[in-house]
Amino acid sequence: MAALTQRRGALIAALTSITCIGLAVTGCGSSSPSHTSSKPSGDVDVFSAGSLDTLMTNSVGPAFHAATGYTLVDTSHGSGTLEADIKDKVAVADVFVSASPTDVAGLMGASNGSWVSWYAAFAASPEVLGYYPKSRFAKDLQTMPWYKVITMPGFRLGRTDPSQDPGGVLAAEALNETAAAQHLPALKTLATEQSDVYSEDPEEADIQTGQLDAAFMYEADAISQDSPFVPLTGTSLAGQYTIALINHAPHLAAAEAFIKFLLGPTGQAEMKADKFEIVSPPKVTGSGVPAALASLLGS
Repeated sequence: MAALTQRRGALIAALTSITCIGLAVTGCGSSSPSHTSSKPSGDVDVFSAGSLDTLMTNSVGPAFHAATGYTLVDTSHGSGTLEADIKDKVAVADVFVSASPTDVAGLMGASNGSWVSWYAAFAASPEVLGYYPKSRFAKDLQTMPWYKVITMPGFRLGRTDPSQDPGGVLAAEALNETAAAQHLPALKTLATEQSDVYSEDPEEADIQTGQLDAAFMYEADAISQDSPFVPLTGTSLAGQYTIALINHAPHLAAAEAFIKFLLGPTGQAEMKADKFEIVSPPKVTGSGVPAALASLLGS
């Protein structure tokens, strides 16, 4: 009888061992259940000012995905161009990040399609003159007033189209203001010259390769692309960054998560690294901020 009991025990042990081997993935021998990631997934379509392209692609996007599970799909162009694309239904966006309140305000109200009900101003960056470090005018820019250097013979200056990009509007304002203050009509001529008008991406590329000696840009943009720059002394012009949730956003949960992230500690730290001036708390214009964002936006 003892021998029979012993054989039965051995048989049970063998079967148990085989079962554990076959079901190892279920955690046999452990009372702890297996766990899967609780993070959501999916895309969020963000239209962002061209000056944010490097920041969104290299810093914010990867950090946002790691923190939330969502994937940032960023389209960066001049804010005016993006405003028109939203109105004309060229592409669908969940969130619009503009470098000027004017462009996002152009999406508010029934006459503008009621694309946006509110927006929040959350950061700013001064307009500066970024330059090619190997330019033959580089030393002049470091030692002389910027407005004198850009009128030197052979100087190749770039600025974006005011009809498409707020930075182009600020560049024209800087030239016109300084022309009046310094009695330099040549600057006023530059403000209307079309040969120095570029789309944002080609302008940045031409600064990197030396096709341009200098171009107007935001300080944060210059920092993100490692371009040396000089301040526009005599002016106090800056891009005013706003963020808005597009009404009827296709990916609402992901859109709200992105806004929370960008305006939260990690997103703000990424922006501070590029020397953005943070508006805290963000200043809200309009009404209808979702409950999920109300505490963040102080509304």
